Amino acid sequence: MPYWLVGTVVVGLFGGGGGLTGGDLRTQFGAYAVGLPLAAVTALFPLTRPMSVAAARTLCGVPAERFADGPARGWEARARTAGWFTLHLGAGALVSGASLALPPFAAAVAALPFSPSLRASELGAYWGLDGFPWVWAAVPAAVLMLLALAGAAAATGALLARRAPRLLGPGPADLLAAAERRAAEAESRNRLARELHDSVGHALSAVTLQAGAARRVLNAEGPDLEFVREALTAIEETTRRTVGELDRALGLLRRGEEVAEGVGPGLDALEALVRGAGPRVALAVAGTPESVPEAVSREAYRIVQEGLTNAARHAGGAPVTVRLDVRTEEVEIVVENPLPERPPVARPHGGRGLPGIAERARLLGGTTGAGPADGVWRLAARIPR
Repeated sequence: MPYWLVGTVVVGLFGGGGGLTGGDLRTQFGAYAVGLPLAAVTALFPLTRPMSVAAARTLCGVPAERFADGPARGWEARARTAGWFTLHLGAGALVSGASLALPPFAAAVAALPFSPSLRASELGAYWGLDGFPWVWAAVPAAVLMLLALAGAAAATGALLARRAPRLLGPGPADLLAAAERRAAEAESRNRLARELHDSVGHALSAVTLQAGAARRVLNAEGPDLEFVREALTAIEETTRRTVGELDRALGLLRRGEEVAEGVGPGLDALEALVRGAGPRVALAVAGTPESVPEAVSREAYRIVQEGLTNAARHAGGAPVTVRLDVRTEEVEIVVENPLPERPPVARPHGGRGLPGIAERARLLGGTTGAGPADGVWRLAARIPR
């Protein structure tokens, strides 16, 4: 209606029409012809597409996944949206106008056989139905008018339903944005999986090691109760810290949020991590860990954590040495433990520990290496600061 009103003013100014509500059919269709381009121009605004998609999903019976989400990206998507908007308004204006005008006209035509005054009016003269039996032809003619109106409305709806997915569906830019969104979601889930693997896996290994050591000490003659007390304290600290990390990760998963890069413990929590790993783990730090950037500090902590987990699983309680050097432009991490007398039992499909460490370092531009060297198993990582 707003576009038609503007078109009526324009036609009235330049064509001498009869105003907003008057004028012949030529004036009305002239206003219609002026209003359609105006509708197409306004439909080029990006936010037109969400409004049009909402209407099409409600009215056209088309599955929601066939439509694009969000504002139109790029001129190609805007042009398709403008095509839909113009088609929708143009066809809707014709059907609406016919729905307003035709039913009263059909009722008047159907009343011709029963009203001499109507037959004597201009309507009766126009139809020429002033004799029997032709006057009764007005009734089926009126019914046919209403059926034609219903058919036109149904055909228009079917046309719009067929064109809606093509004109309002996703274009190349929308498909690319959806692919990037899926990739980001997959990366977030992979990051969450790494966090859970490292934190929970290390906690279970550390708790198992401490509990086993405490049991052996209690079963020995003259048990060292102080050692048992330290082991139980380490178990308590480890489980409390891990439960907090697990709650944080699961809370993000429940809310559907991404795992933030900078969230989680860093090198400032390294001493507590080593203390919880048992009395046979030694830590040597060179430099100031507080000077390491947050992202690097967080990943370095996880690398040390995974190194301790591997040592607890495969070193058989042997002493473990952790060396951290942050004095240069790189953060250097070395985790060493003596090679066990028997090689550890390998998993059928390999573990996720060492690949996870390599992936963490690679994301920050670093390198890792792991393997036997000089009678010890050595895990080494270098990460640029």
